[in-house]
Amino acid sequence: MDKAALLDKMRVSGDERLLLSQVLDRRRQAVKYAAPASTDFLSPHEQALASDLLRLAPASGTTYLFTGGPSDAERKILCFLPDWMSPGTLSPDEPAALPDAIADALPIRALRAQWRDADALSHRDLLGGLMGLGITRGKIGDIYTGDASADILALDSVTEFLLQNWTSAGRVRLSVTAIALDAVRVPPRQSVEIRDTVSSTRLDSVLSSGFRLPRSKAAELVRAGRVQVNWLDCDKPDKFLQPGDQISARGFGRFTLDRIGELTRKGRIPVFITRYL
Repeated sequence: MDKAALLDKMRVSGDERLLLSQVLDRRRQAVKYAAPASTDFLSPHEQALASDLLRLAPASGTTYLFTGGPSDAERKILCFLPDWMSPGTLSPDEPAALPDAIADALPIRALRAQWRDADALSHRDLLGGLMGLGITRGKIGDIYTGDASADILALDSVTEFLLQNWTSAGRVRLSVTAIALDAVRVPPRQSVEIRDTVSSTRLDSVLSSGFRLPRSKAAELVRAGRVQVNWLDCDKPDKFLQPGDQISARGFGRFTLDRIGELTRKGRIPVFITRYL
């Protein structure tokens, strides 16, 4: 199957088609030069699209993996490795520990931005400062904010520029230094556990429990194209969910369906949900 036919099969257009075309170009580059080739940082939705594409694509003589630095990073690069670098146990889902030869080949670097205790900066402020320097979103991975500092993942192609030129976010002065990847400080993710019973594991029913909405409102959100399942758009309220599915709705947030219990005597199904705050 050639490149155009493969992209047609994905039924994407515009920016998504361009993104997937670039993914295939990186894979071809890794084969041609027998060297690692990586994309920019991808959002979870873009990672899901790329995964679907690679499942459809014929074998190419490469192994691929998603990695974003810290093990629980959301934004990740997609890296293709030639045969000579590919250990047989490597999984596309980021492994707990990469061999040194692979880790050293990845283009991810870490920076720490610090400011005065009297000032306050949010994730949005920091991202706005980066965009103000002309840095595109794909060059920046996750941003972990603290009280008077933030750790930022970035591609090596922009880190030297940021070290020399990123001196402020808005009116707040910054001191930016390079740090080791294993020194990145990842704050704990805030969440709440939800236990409920549903009539079925349909998307609209579980969405209703996860966001405490009337089921009719949940179904309306799905049909309006505002809901994603495992980072891919889903407009079918009757889609049945499985444990581990990630559900997000624009304007409401995200949750994970952790577990589905046994049917109760009243014919209800227990669900165990982690909702992220």
